[in-house]
Amino acid sequence: MTVEQREVGNIHQSGARQDAVPLSLPERDVRRKKPPFLSFLLRWETLRRVARVISLLALDFVGVLAALFTAMTLKLAVHDQLDAGVAWHDIKHWIAFAYLLTVLSFARVDLYAARTRRPGLTRIGTALFQATVIGLVFALADGQHFSSYFIFYGSLFFATIYIAALRELHLRASGWLLDQAGYARRALLVGSGKHIEEVAGALADRARTRVDIVGYISLTPRPRNGLRSLGQLPDLPDVLDREAVQEVIIADPDFPQDKAVELVDSCHRRGVTVQVAPSTMEILIDRAEFAPGHTVPLFTLRPPVFEGVDYAVKRSFDLVVSTAGLILLSPVFLAIAIAIKLSSRGPAIYRSARPGMAGKPFFCFKFRTMREHAEQIQDELEPLNEKSGALFKIRDDPRMTKVGRFLRRFSLDELPQLVNVVRGEMSLVGPRPLPMRDFDRLEEWHKKRYLVLPGITGLWQVSGRGDLDFDDLVRLDFLYLERWSIMLDLSILLKTIPAVLSRRGAF
Repeated sequence: MTVEQREVGNIHQSGARQDAVPLSLPERDVRRKKPPFLSFLLRWETLRRVARVISLLALDFVGVLAALFTAMTLKLAVHDQLDAGVAWHDIKHWIAFAYLLTVLSFARVDLYAARTRRPGLTRIGTALFQATVIGLVFALADGQHFSSYFIFYGSLFFATIYIAALRELHLRASGWLLDQAGYARRALLVGSGKHIEEVAGALADRARTRVDIVGYISLTPRPRNGLRSLGQLPDLPDVLDREAVQEVIIADPDFPQDKAVELVDSCHRRGVTVQVAPSTMEILIDRAEFAPGHTVPLFTLRPPVFEGVDYAVKRSFDLVVSTAGLILLSPVFLAIAIAIKLSSRGPAIYRSARPGMAGKPFFCFKFRTMREHAEQIQDELEPLNEKSGALFKIRDDPRMTKVGRFLRRFSLDELPQLVNVVRGEMSLVGPRPLPMRDFDRLEEWHKKRYLVLPGITGLWQVSGRGDLDFDDLVRLDFLYLERWSIMLDLSILLKTIPAVLSRRGAF
């Protein structure tokens, strides 16, 4: 007999009325340890996780094997010794070691995590680079000799392409299967009215896994956002059980800390995931360094500037890619310039004065998309502005020429900024340079984005382009500054192409 049963028996024996004091049994906690085999059988989620990890491991093995074989075959071909048998003989002793390093590096950066948390190309490239360096150091320490080191950097290049492509196919195929099965994560938003609406809008365009927002719990008076109100914070436990919620998203950077602790514990007892939409401070803290010697733990926020090796790598990357781009795209430049000159009066290239790094002004080159003297009538069009904050955007701007409208739709008007990159005034990737009109309307906290060179493209362009609120765009700039790597730049450049072709949010 349990303690609870004895207590109930004592109550009945004493003649107490059953409805006098309702007995409160302890709430079931899903974190309580259960027999592993029973848990495995009862939760098909485990099967899905196993299938995910095994399929990703198999794809990574194929990618590593194909990369080694391609690199070795190419090396032999250059020396006129193309022979698949020789290539296989040279790499077969390295396959297991290279695969083990790859798996360990990938596991360390969550590349076998759930699809909603699994990183993409940036982390893949970084992890493969680390695995390659470790493999090279081990080979040299083991006394291995190489006529050239192409097998290392060649394999790195091909592995990045193969594994990223295979994982993207896996992501799309598994996403399609989940959609066909009707799978969706049931999410509850918790926060204040304004932030709930912003996060709900962002989740509506989330591609990796469909999110069904069951409703919201607001700490402020009920907002009108088209979502279902499910009560107040004390109602959370009932809402989680009644609505079968799988994840709770805190959509409020000022969410009370004491209530957040209770919310997280209540969710975790029910096996519900908790996610937080990041605030500016949470983005900044990623660059924090512990400063010892204080009675209170303090963290120093390092300025997100590119210097030393970081600057040399980024600048070299910019010069090589922009120079190659100017050479390869020269026929496109000529065709666009001719189309502009034939369709309207004025120069083909428009020079727009814009603040650069540290606010120093420079002339940003663009193909002209508007008729002459368009800036002189901008004040008259201010009431038609469709954007918030400092931005000025009109979907059907009357100043636009027909050719200009086409160029804007596909961002072809930005191509001359490759010249700005070569001149050192801009970077390929970075915060977008704003016109002086917009710069003059910035708040002080917005101006942190001018600590680095402005870019032709950035997280703005691959995260919604013209659809996002201005403050959200600035936060994306902060995120880029804090998380920069050369692989992140490459990832953004690659993602810019489909973003431009889809014309999502562009006007």
